[in-house]
Amino acid sequence: MRFGRGVAGTRIESAMESKWDKRFAEPGFAYGLEPNDFLAGVAHRLPSGPILSLAEGEGRNAVFLAGIGYDVTAVDQSDIGLTKARQLATDRGVQIRTLLSDLGEYAIEPNAWAGIVSIFCHVPPEIRRPLHAGVVRGLRPGGVLILEAYSPRQCGRETGGPPVPELAMSLEGLQEELHGLTFLHARELDREIHEGAYHTGLGSVVQIVARRDTD
Repeated sequence: MRFGRGVAGTRIESAMESKWDKRFAEPGFAYGLEPNDFLAGVAHRLPSGPILSLAEGEGRNAVFLAGIGYDVTAVDQSDIGLTKARQLATDRGVQIRTLLSDLGEYAIEPNAWAGIVSIFCHVPPEIRRPLHAGVVRGLRPGGVLILEAYSPRQCGRETGGPPVPELAMSLEGLQEELHGLTFLHARELDREIHEGAYHTGLGSVVQIVARRDTD
């Protein structure tokens, strides 16, 4: 276990030099300090209990959730990003738990989470599909997934998001990959996004709020 003032962290593998380490090593916060707008608007739909935030980066969403009373574990492959997340939590006077892991190797504990948050978590399909299957298993009965991602229509714009359509997500694909959840909110839309230097301008996104019903 790795502890800092106001936060607790667990390291499960050594960090390697990566695109994300380089990005998060830049001055400031790559995606800003405030939570994702969609998450902030629907966070009240998360049940009480432990929340898992995937690809959390520098901590803006985890710190927001902790600030409204949730017990949050933030997972990311960048140690630099998670270090900034812990510092942000300390600065905001909240506690989060951090977990260093590549999502291609991270096994979500079944029936463990009241909520799972996935905000712009863009990984290759061979990682995304088993990850999403793990999300379905990982939610407790009654647990809720909140997801926003760029859709394939975003590719070619200069406003953020993955460089190739394979890393993006469609509503149709998510309905297949998240089979077993009940979709409470499911939309593809264009909206203005202003999150730091890397998400800025009109973006094409898919938004999901989905629940694992009681067995």
